[in-house]
Amino acid sequence: MPRRRSPSPSSSTAPRNRTPQPVRVRQRTFGDFVKAFLAFVALSVLLVGVPVALAMTAGWPFPETFEPMEWLKQDISVSTFLSILTFVVWLAWAQFTACVLVEMKAALSGVGVPGRVPGAGPSQLLARQLVAALLLVGATAASFTPSLAQLGQTYDDNQRPTVAAAQQTPGLFAQQQEQAAGTAAAVAEQASHTEATPAAAKKQGDTKFYRIQPPEGRHHDSLWEIAERHLGDGRRYKEIFELNKDRAQPDGSRLSEASLIRPGWIMEMPGDARGGDLVEMPDDAPEVSPEVRRQISDYARTGDGAQERGGAQEQGSGDEGSGGGTAHVDLPQQRPAPGTGHADLQRPAPDQVATPAQDSSSFGLPEALLTAPLLAAGLLGALGHRRRQALWQSAFAGIGGRRGMEPPTPTGDALDVQDALLVGADPEGVRLLDRSLRGLAASLAAESRPLPTVYAAWMSNGDLHLQLAQPSGKPPSPWQLGQDQTFWMLARADAETYEDVDTAAPYPGLVSLGTMDDSRLLLNLESVPGIVSLSGREEDRAAVFASVAAELATNGWSDRMTITLVGFGEDLTALAPSRLRHLDGIEALIETMEAETRQRRGALGAAGHDSVLTGRTGPAQHTRWAPHLVLLAAEPSPEDAMTLAELAADASRLGIGYLVGTGSGDLPGAAWEMEITGEGRLLAPLLGLELDAQLLPAAERRAVVELFTDADPEHGPDGPGTTPPFLVDISEQGRPAVYARLVGPYEIIGLETPDGERSALLHEALALLLLHREGVHPRVLSSALWPRGVTDDVREALLDRLRDWLGTDPDGTPRLRTDDAGRLTLAKSVVSDLDVLRSLYHEATQGRGVDSRAVRGRLLTDALVLVRGPLLADRPEGRYRWLTHEIVDAQLPLLVADTGLALAEFHMEKNRAEKAIEALNAALRTAPSDERLWNELLRATHALDDPERLTALAADLMTRSGARGLPPRTEALLDELLPTWRDAVAAAG
Repeated sequence: MPRRRSPSPSSSTAPRNRTPQPVRVRQRTFGDFVKAFLAFVALSVLLVGVPVALAMTAGWPFPETFEPMEWLKQDISVSTFLSILTFVVWLAWAQFTACVLVEMKAALSGVGVPGRVPGAGPSQLLARQLVAALLLVGATAASFTPSLAQLGQTYDDNQRPTVAAAQQTPGLFAQQQEQAAGTAAAVAEQASHTEATPAAAKKQGDTKFYRIQPPEGRHHDSLWEIAERHLGDGRRYKEIFELNKDRAQPDGSRLSEASLIRPGWIMEMPGDARGGDLVEMPDDAPEVSPEVRRQISDYARTGDGAQERGGAQEQGSGDEGSGGGTAHVDLPQQRPAPGTGHADLQRPAPDQVATPAQDSSSFGLPEALLTAPLLAAGLLGALGHRRRQALWQSAFAGIGGRRGMEPPTPTGDALDVQDALLVGADPEGVRLLDRSLRGLAASLAAESRPLPTVYAAWMSNGDLHLQLAQPSGKPPSPWQLGQDQTFWMLARADAETYEDVDTAAPYPGLVSLGTMDDSRLLLNLESVPGIVSLSGREEDRAAVFASVAAELATNGWSDRMTITLVGFGEDLTALAPSRLRHLDGIEALIETMEAETRQRRGALGAAGHDSVLTGRTGPAQHTRWAPHLVLLAAEPSPEDAMTLAELAADASRLGIGYLVGTGSGDLPGAAWEMEITGEGRLLAPLLGLELDAQLLPAAERRAVVELFTDADPEHGPDGPGTTPPFLVDISEQGRPAVYARLVGPYEIIGLETPDGERSALLHEALALLLLHREGVHPRVLSSALWPRGVTDDVREALLDRLRDWLGTDPDGTPRLRTDDAGRLTLAKSVVSDLDVLRSLYHEATQGRGVDSRAVRGRLLTDALVLVRGPLLADRPEGRYRWLTHEIVDAQLPLLVADTGLALAEFHMEKNRAEKAIEALNAALRTAPSDERLWNELLRATHALDDPERLTALAADLMTRSGARGLPPRTEALLDELLPTWRDAVAAAG
């Protein structure tokens, strides 16, 4: 990844001079000392005065003898009441004392977040404010004694050692927040006017060290965030970089670029760094393990002279890069540039590499999908589309109406895989990648420039880098040149400015192969000048082939393509029958590809294009130039391999790519050679690649296929189920303790509204649980609420607050529970209006309403009254993004339409057409495009024998249908009910 350029001196952000500016630190006032003194007096009275007064007036709270039966027989007198009251006061004092001790320990140690004393919210808040006010005196005396300086800083620093801690702790008291903000602003001003040196930084205080943390979800530590947390300003990351540049790390590698840091590395920090997760000196670090203490001790001895040694190394390696026109894949420059072999790569030691398997919160979910965000997003989107398709097909299957609306609930491995898809998916990354590539194609077309040939794309820290086959000039804005003429780079901030454009996908053959130093590689299979071979054990190759096939079949940055599977993956065709096809053997493949190669060569010649890339920016962009990617898992014979090599010699120009498996590692005619190891490493020595491979192992592949086959519209004779997953007792005795209204504006009855900013988060978490009565995996809940990742302690804090908010049932059981599989479930006493709506419709059509007309009418009327609008109509912008993965937005309109149709039929049985029209119009407010409602409304209106009203309704339906016109069934029905409707509508205007 290219270097980020600092602002130019002429920019508005450039300093006007280089003179060091003094740091303006807010001085203590007389009021601060008064507050500290009053805090000391208050603590003395509460901690010492209260127990002394109680001991002198009421005595020891515990009785001298333990005779519970005698106590129960005594009358309740004033003395008894006073004894109970005294005991309660003693308990309150003990709780407050514990709060003070917890807050003092956290403030003095400077490590971690203050612990939470159970049930002591107001007491702990009071103790926190008093302790903090008292510590202001310590901060004032910081200039006299180092230990007092520590005392004055630790409490403030301990409030934000990490992002997670900042979210977990409500905040600081007002005066200390003001002081911290003033100090941070002053330091930021000085940092913007001066360039700090390592020597200057060390003079500010004792040496401190920071250990790079493993990634959490898709969030990775960076020097900017470390500087922001511990120095008060992210722009001071340069100071940390200068202190640690080119010093040997525990894994043997060195820091050469500010954007490249790895988990387990040690960073020496400027002397004024603060925060609970810093280590002061190796010998004074009892909180860390002996191994980490030894690493820090070794690292502390590497500071002198490291920059001079590293400078020569950097100068010597600066000329490496990809040559123009060669098939060589390099990492962006902010990673160590590989040479001609993978041995040149500097990799972290195995114990220093952070993998998702080290995350204790994975709860057994498939790691292969947790670490494949683009693949997971594609599979999740395709699965949602398949389930919606099943619902719609079930709704409009025939005159008989509904077959059901509940897709099968996955179980076992399929449920785990579905949860892993929900956690690992990065739909925002897919959207930005798609818009960026299409935006680039549109910009080049506007300049009448051809698309450059792209070998690979790297996604790193949100930025996108395209590695070109050869220099192609200056990229269109906002793209920039990268480390050399063969790299085009687009920053994430610039990618977010792109809108959807009507142009063909320029590089649909891009597919994820794995990660390297937190950069994700997407190889453009259709651009490779020949065959790509993959060697290794058969089961390892199968996992790579399955991953490539699944992502190509479901990705969001391709319009259309053909993917031919040979020797594997017949079951994978269920993922995308329109894209994937399976051939039985190599003979059939060769016959097919010979014909297609001839056809594409002829089509290019007739169109006057030199390659499919030129054709994709021309007038035929949407028809002829979709890629054809061949995945051949079975090793071909030498003769077949030579035939394939001849076909692939011109394949990159034709938009055809070949990925061929081999057990021997030697495939005739292979242009690029890769190997998958048993440890999940993808090696390509000639390309300079060594990746953590993206895999889809056999067990996960079977579970993914099961999800898709169960969601298939043709799966099973009855389609989706007809019984709701959760039925509510709709009698008077079944009144719930907590009732949430989701259909329309979000309201909750039976609970007090939580105070503060966490209220919206708790409401969103409850809505997700209410829509999944089968249970929600904790990782799924956290990824839904925090799509960019969150730490375990923040998630657990939210669950604790959610449990406290929901409370317990009368029998003492909590309303938020954890089942045997570790998933979160709600008690039956917590109900939503959507649950009631489903239960009313089910009872009316399959329960008591079947045998009782009066009961059916009452239940259907009650159900329709519940509908107040779309689901969560007033949800805040930016929240509830997980709803895009749900099918409830398709289920709810169909359910409301079914209810309206059933109630209309109920009224038409007694010739009450006006009542039927009223029910149908009520359903149309939620399902305005449901053709079944239109048709029944026409029939009910026709029953009134009012041609003018029927003509007006026909005109209204034509307006609703727009340019598409009326659906064929509706048009045929109008021809039957009102043959002159066309002339009447035209005459009406």
